[in-house]
Amino acid sequence: MDAFTPDKAFSGFSVDDAAAAKAFYGDTLGLTVNENAMGFLELVLGDGARVLVYTKPDHGPASFTILNFPVDDIDAAVDELNARGVVTKIYQDPDFGTDEKGIARAGGRGPDIAWFRDPAGNTLSVLQA
Repeated sequence: MDAFTPDKAFSGFSVDDAAAAKAFYGDTLGLTVNENAMGFLELVLGDGARVLVYTKPDHGPASFTILNFPVDDIDAAVDELNARGVVTKIYQDPDFGTDEKGIARAGGRGPDIAWFRDPAGNTLSVLQA
């Protein structure tokens, strides 16, 4: 019997306001958000995987994308997110190549992708699957 097995591994990230995170991930993005016995939030993804979200008093937003959402139609997904109040044009650098919706069009060099932030400033993305 192995003591270390990866079959129940999960990821996690911090926020500065659990209530705001619960509203954003649950109400705005439509994920199932549970509160565990320790008072942490658990995001339930489509395949049943879980992501732990915990409050950290000295939280600093992640400097990388913490969660990616593959979509079939990035334009429709960005339009839907924008309609829900999510800002997808977070990068203004013209060299980054984002269009007016905030989508970086890869032109066959990878997926088209748009980034947005949660209320704690963490970066997430939608990308053309």
